[in-house]
Amino acid sequence: MSLDRPSRPVSKLLSLVLLMAAPWLGGCLFAGPRHQGPVTDHFDGERFENLEPVKRLSADEVYKALSKGYRGPWRDYEETPPGNPPPERVGPGKLRVTFINHATVLIQADGLNVLTDPIYSDRPSPVPFVGPKRVRPPGIRFEDLPPIDVVVVSHNHYDHMDMPTLRRLEEAHHPRFIVGLGNKALLEGEGFQRVVELDWWQSTEVAPGQTVTAVPAQHRSNRGLTDVSATLWAGYVVSTSGGPVLFAGDTGFGPHFAMMAERFGPMRLSVLPIGAYRPTAFRPVHMGPVEALQAHKVLRSSTSVAMHYGTFALALDGQDEAKYHLLWLLAREPQRPRFWALGFGEGRDVPVLDVKSGR
Repeated sequence: MSLDRPSRPVSKLLSLVLLMAAPWLGGCLFAGPRHQGPVTDHFDGERFENLEPVKRLSADEVYKALSKGYRGPWRDYEETPPGNPPPERVGPGKLRVTFINHATVLIQADGLNVLTDPIYSDRPSPVPFVGPKRVRPPGIRFEDLPPIDVVVVSHNHYDHMDMPTLRRLEEAHHPRFIVGLGNKALLEGEGFQRVVELDWWQSTEVAPGQTVTAVPAQHRSNRGLTDVSATLWAGYVVSTSGGPVLFAGDTGFGPHFAMMAERFGPMRLSVLPIGAYRPTAFRPVHMGPVEALQAHKVLRSSTSVAMHYGTFALALDGQDEAKYHLLWLLAREPQRPRFWALGFGEGRDVPVLDVKSGR
């Protein structure tokens, strides 16, 4: 994996800096609603907190970190063909995972279809002309999605809570949307009808005998200057007949993975982020391949799938850097873990839970 500084148009770095600065530039204009509720161990009445303190970078610190580091290469937009349409459903005991793009993953289990952090927009931004532009189309066409029963949204950053895509899903599929505390007001204000918001460790039934549980993540939230950490960020565990399935959301490595392992036992499948991990200043709230592999082991995950890479240039790591770094790490393991870096639009059937996994 080369860390040489490639030639990269200045406009791409400027676009990235503008995206990172958008909340400061937008102020109240882009700010979302705030959670209002009682004080808890991770909510002080005004803002949410991580399980362990994480320093929030100022706009100046973000700019310095991005402008001084080595920037990996990103190719120009490539119109790649979409993957095959996923099956409409999978049967009892079956589990299938399809990587669409960024943090958008289709999880199909026991007849239930769950879509994570869906984004089909060209840019993850409050306005259509600012921010990094996607370098490839989504791996599955929107029109080829199977019936979507549940959409989980990890937090309100624009690359995870993409309102144009959520509106399309509401109109086409009318799914149940599951969000962290404080985010329900934003979706209901847009006319969404079936929204459930959860605190960490709270669950909701999504089908007979099947639940989705919000779990801690190590990250932050805001859509503008005045709503920093005003809504909750989370991952989600989907119960299936073959074992728990984790969508970790956007997260750094932290004690929450050990807490999940203790509460749920070995994961049949973990969907873990690996990108936007350089510069190191971003590492507390974004896992790289090293931390993702560590999380795989802590979770005793039978199978893991990588996400959050290769779609938008959100940090200094290159388009393929996180993927190939992960593959290099896996090749060095004495016994190679089952940790997949799927192609865009690629779907695979997940094997049954192996309780000896996670080595």
